[in-house]
Amino acid sequence: MRRALLAITGLAASTTALVVFKGSPGATQVAQNLPSAQPVNPTPQDVDPSADPPVEPVAGAPTPSVAPGTPSSPKPSKITARPAGTRTTTKAPSAPRTTTKAPQPTNRRVTGPGVDNEYGYVQVQIVVSGNRIVDAVALSLPSGGESDIHSDDVSGRYDGTGGEVVQKQSANVNTVSGATETSNSYKQSLRGAIEQAF
Repeated sequence: MRRALLAITGLAASTTALVVFKGSPGATQVAQNLPSAQPVNPTPQDVDPSADPPVEPVAGAPTPSVAPGTPSSPKPSKITARPAGTRTTTKAPSAPRTTTKAPQPTNRRVTGPGVDNEYGYVQVQIVVSGNRIVDAVALSLPSGGESDIHSDDVSGRYDGTGGEVVQKQSANVNTVSGATETSNSYKQSLRGAIEQAF
């Protein structure tokens, strides 16, 4: 091993000295015409003379594995590789999210036609949200004497958010006993309001 190391060191030193000596501007013509040293082992005919000379392996050192016929390059090439296990993904830009809320129904007030009967004047107004009746109110009912009592009965049965009009969602409400004329007039005004609303 020591001999191989000395041989390599000597070869390197003599090559360096030769290059410096040959290339120096003060070298004489005689020194420049000297034959260069020939290697001890001449290169076989089928081997490229520009290739690096084979290196003898040092005892105990691992030997690099090179496939036969693989060209050796004088300079190692730089290989840039992505680390194993990493993935490159290109994510398409996502469209902006649009949240569409259903429009909240607005309440509308629809007033039916006024209806006269022998006891007085009746007019009904309904409150509509979307396609539903949500409230009903009598704007005008007969008044005075017994009419007040009958009008209160009709209003109590039909009017309000919990009245029969909202429950049945139509003008097909039951007649209040004892207040038939006022009930019928109420239904007639209510029917007109529903026809306007829907």
